[in-house]
Amino acid sequence: MFDTHELGRRPGALQRLSRSVQAPADLGIAEVIGVPEGSPVELELRLESVMEGVLVTGTARARAEGECVRCLEPLHQDVVADFQEMFSYPDTDDRGHRKGAADDDAEDDEDMTPLEDGMFDLEPVLRDAVVLALPLQPVCREDCAGLCPDCGVSLNDDPDHHHDAVDIRWAALQGLAGSLGTGEKDNMSGAEPGVDEKQEK
Repeated sequence: MFDTHELGRRPGALQRLSRSVQAPADLGIAEVIGVPEGSPVELELRLESVMEGVLVTGTARARAEGECVRCLEPLHQDVVADFQEMFSYPDTDDRGHRKGAADDDAEDDEDMTPLEDGMFDLEPVLRDAVVLALPLQPVCREDCAGLCPDCGVSLNDDPDHHHDAVDIRWAALQGLAGSLGTGEKDNMSGAEPGVDEKQEK
């Protein structure tokens, strides 16, 4: 929770804050990448008093951990997330700005989070900002070659790795050829000229 009492309610008043907080649980994309619970999140905040409430603009910096989607190796990535949120005064209606507002202004009010006794909770805003800043498909490096689709060996460690391609339509015949003994092959090769001679006659 952050306190806005020092800021006051005079429009135009500014306050800058730098704070390190612990990352909440599940700050990231499940089973893909995220900021570990309890790890530090560095916040740079700018609080500005306006007629309707307090406009909070900030930047969050953290270290995310995950797994490369290509080679499945662990990875670490710095995350920088910018955010902005309006926290409204609970008595805004009494100030003559809300009760007589038009319908579209009323809809805008629904997007504002109310201050509670001059305090605001930044966790929901921080969560949204960090999750949006994380990659949906993290990679350990841009040119990661991934894993061999046939045997799973890392192509980063063995870039020349390959398998001889076999046409599945010939796979049964290849297996049959492999099962023939040497003598059978010789007999077959010896029979072929005779067949050719008969055909020529």
